[in-house]
Amino acid sequence: MSAPATRHWRLALAALVAAGLAPGTWWRSTPPEPDYHAGLSVRAVTPSPQRLGPFALTGAWQLTSANSHFGSWSAMLMQGDGRLLLASDRGRMLMMPPPGTPGESGMSYFAGQAEAIKARADIEALTADRATGRIWASFEGSNAVVRYEPGFRQTRTVQPPAMRGWSANSGPEAMARLADRRFIVLSEGRQRWTGSTAPALLFPGDPVTGVEPLRFLYTLDGDYRPVDMAALPDGRVLVLERRVRLGLPPRFSSRLRLFDPQQIAAGTPWQGDVLATIAGPLAENYEGLAVEPGAGGRLTLWLVSDDNNMRFQRTLLLRLEGAVPPAR
Repeated sequence: MSAPATRHWRLALAALVAAGLAPGTWWRSTPPEPDYHAGLSVRAVTPSPQRLGPFALTGAWQLTSANSHFGSWSAMLMQGDGRLLLASDRGRMLMMPPPGTPGESGMSYFAGQAEAIKARADIEALTADRATGRIWASFEGSNAVVRYEPGFRQTRTVQPPAMRGWSANSGPEAMARLADRRFIVLSEGRQRWTGSTAPALLFPGDPVTGVEPLRFLYTLDGDYRPVDMAALPDGRVLVLERRVRLGLPPRFSSRLRLFDPQQIAAGTPWQGDVLATIAGPLAENYEGLAVEPGAGGRLTLWLVSDDNNMRFQRTLLLRLEGAVPPAR
């Protein structure tokens, strides 16, 4: 988790622990000895059947592992081979088949590269071109976009000047490559302290080539912030948003909003429609969103939560199925 509000409640919790008002072991898991061999456990969660807007919740699982690479998942992709790729804000990765699908899971440093500097490991978004197998990752602390060739061979890195003013806690949180090869990148920080928009960029092509983006504004609604984004087959995009309510423990809720890139204009707030809200027993710190197109306009959505290595948080994987409303 990386929103400014999130940083604030973390500081508040640290202050409580320091003051002796809460036992520290209740908040953050004690780091064990490094273990890079433990496997992944996938346990089905059985909530009551429910609809989330136009989507039906068709699966929910809790992921656990003693592997030192596990946890803090902040980005997710559905790959061409049918496996899910998860990346963390600690620079780690998990490759896994969807629950119920044959195949093996594996965890490692992202792209096989260990990075001790947080700003160079803080992956917040992934997007891909299935035709070429290329993957792009955005790094929040350094405001960078990195392109990887198949096999996770790093080829190009850019720190766009248009992102230079984005703070370390509000960098490129969400990113999507559109079918027409343009890229959208969203910050999760407010344009102004009391404002209702966040900075956003529309690149006419691959960001790592140095192309100049169009600057526009993402409309914030209430206390929700964008945390991930995925392109849809019809050209529109789904944005996953999160809200944090301070408390002991803090409370989370998430939303899915539908946006049309055709409505993007320089300096103009980009408006979207709320499709679904995730609250109640399945509420968690969801930060990763992946979309799997199906027949007849049907979609399978995958959402994963970031546990922040906190005892009171879970790593949940949700599967939603349905279709978005037709374009107006």
